[in-house]
Amino acid sequence: MKDYIEERAVEIATYIIENNATVRQTAKRFGISKSTVHKDVTDRLRHLNPGLAAQARIVLDVNKSERHIRGGLATKEKYQQKQKSTPRF
Repeated sequence: MKDYIEERAVEIATYIIENNATVRQTAKRFGISKSTVHKDVTDRLRHLNPGLAAQARIVLDVNKSERHIRGGLATKEKYQQKQKSTPRF
């Protein structure tokens, strides 16, 4: 495996752990796709640094279990903003 890919996988995992970041946030921060983030953390890193991979996996699993809540809150906020901007008769 290329050295820069290995370094990127470690950087990504460290970022996820330190910032409690989602895959989407991490992908945006590093300018790569969500699938690349996922592949780096779940596949490549497991062979390079299993301990770091396990820590990152814990954060990603928590984020995955909470995503339906974040989605619901985002939708609620969207409609509240719409309500504020629409004139009432």
